Amino acid sequence: MLTRWNPFIEMSNGAVALGPFKEFDQLFRELSVRQGGARELVPPADIYETAEGITLQVDLPGHDPKAIEVKVENDTLTLKSERKVERPDKDGARRLERSFGVYTRSFVLPRTVDTSRVEARYENGVLTLTLPRREEARPRVVEVKVNNG
Repeated sequence: MLTRWNPFIEMSNGAVALGPFKEFDQLFRELSVRQGGARELVPPADIYETAEGITLQVDLPGHDPKAIEVKVENDTLTLKSERKVERPDKDGARRLERSFGVYTRSFVLPRTVDTSRVEARYENGVLTLTLPRREEARPRVVEVKVNNG
């Protein structure tokens, strides 16, 4: 069976780059280091929309729930958290694949969201944000009256 070779597949699935892309991967990792040594990372998110509102689920495994900052300002929701290094001795490490550093993510909210009623829950490494719709933005059913005259 023949398989089509894609030289970019190594970078598209989030795996550690090998071959000719190893240098690019290392360069981007080094560029992501900010002053002070903390890396700024973007956590993955799922977004669901219903008639009641919007639900965001953001992966933040290993984060202290008390240190997760959720801020709503104007029409932007911003998440910020830091996963700190847990290893006792980095010199003895054989392989380090988990990401540590500052995680940030911002979302521009539609005007239909009631920003005063945003709720956040952290469970099993997943931050779930519930963004309810404003009452006036919720769909409503209009009764059709029939005139028999």
